[in-house]
Amino acid sequence: MAYKIAVVSGDGVNVDLHFGAAESIDIYEVQDDGSFYLLEKREMKVPEEGLAAADTACASGGCGNGNGGGCGNGGGSAKVSLISDVRAVVAAKIGFNVTKALEKKAIASFDVECSVQEALEKITKYFYSVDNHVRFGK
Repeated sequence: MAYKIAVVSGDGVNVDLHFGAAESIDIYEVQDDGSFYLLEKREMKVPEEGLAAADTACASGGCGNGNGGGCGNGGGSAKVSLISDVRAVVAAKIGFNVTKALEKKAIASFDVECSVQEALEKITKYFYSVDNHVRFGK
């Protein structure tokens, strides 16, 4: 069964942006044989009230100060709703609140900094193992 993976990339080659900083997200479709291709580039436009809440969270020190607030506190949930049809999200960093919002929608999240190709290869291999009850790495 085919599924989608959302990848946060500034250049389309590397996973190099934080989820909260994404203005667009690349959506890849993974086929039954494990191959994948770029399906679409999805704009991550957030309603004004979401942006205002995100700006407030960052301005008040909610970004990376250890309290788990994370950047995009308000906008993060709105962005999650824009990708609710994916199985996983890959970004250089995904904040705590966004991770929780993704979990509520049964979307896996992966914080990695590598090439898009490498990330997709590893994640599709992982999901293949999970879906087929195969030990990972075999």
